[in-house]
Amino acid sequence: MTDIILSGCSGKMGASILACAAGRDDCRVTVGIDLVQPKDAELTYAKSFDVLEAKGDVIIDFSNPAVLDSMLAYALKNKTPCVICTTGYNEEQKAKIHEASREIPVFYSGNMSLGINLIIELAKKAASVFGEDFDVEIVEQHHNQKLDAPSGTALMIADAVSSVRSESEYVYDRHSYRKKREKKEIGIHSVRGGNIVGEHEIIFAGTDEVLTISHSARSKTVFAVGAVNAAVFLKGKAPGMYDMSDLLAEK
Repeated sequence: MTDIILSGCSGKMGASILACAAGRDDCRVTVGIDLVQPKDAELTYAKSFDVLEAKGDVIIDFSNPAVLDSMLAYALKNKTPCVICTTGYNEEQKAKIHEASREIPVFYSGNMSLGINLIIELAKKAASVFGEDFDVEIVEQHHNQKLDAPSGTALMIADAVSSVRSESEYVYDRHSYRKKREKKEIGIHSVRGGNIVGEHEIIFAGTDEVLTISHSARSKTVFAVGAVNAAVFLKGKAPGMYDMSDLLAEK
C-alpha cells in the first residue's frame, strides 16, 4: 500500500486524484496540503508543508510553483519521493528539482497522460525522418483558467523534436517578425478558452504534404491516473530523476 501526500488537494486535479485513488487497492491519499481544506475528504490536512507533521510514502504535487521550496524542504528532510506534476517553473526552480533528485527519487513530467507521452515519441520519430525539410509548428489549447503559457506539454514536445534536429530555435509569437520563417524554428502557439481540458497538435509541413499528430484529453482523469501510477511506481526507488518513459518501461 502506498500512502500519498497530495499537494493541491482542493483543486480540480486534486479532486480527480482523490477519486482515482479511492477506486484502487494499491494506494490511498492520507494527507492533503492546500490553502483551503477539501470538503468530505477523510484525510489529515495542513495548509502548507511548513506546518505538516504527518508523513507518507510519496508526494503528488498538483499545486503552484510557489509551493516548490517548502515541498522540497519537507521531502528532503523526510526522504519522501516526489511526483511533480505542476508546470510553470522557471529555470532556477527546475535546477532545484534536479538538485533534490540527488537525495530523493523525483518523478517530473509536464504531462502525466500515457497518450501524450506516446505522441512525443512519435514526434521525435517524425522529426528524425523529415529532418529540416519539414517545418514544425506546435499548437496547444487549454481552459481559460490556466496560468502558464505555453503549456509544459508543448515545451516537452518541442524539446523532444529539438533533441533530434541539428539546430532549433523556439518562436512563441510572430506578430513582431518581418522576415521569412527559418528552417531551425519550432513555432509554439497557445490558445486559452472555455473549459478545454487539453489539446496538442504537432504540424510537420513540407512541400506538398503535411503530417499532423494530435492528442485530445477529454477529462482530467487521464492525468490523475498517470500521477497515481507514478506515485505507486516511485515508492522504494533509488534517488534520481524519473519520467513517464521509466514507468512505461516497467509495463
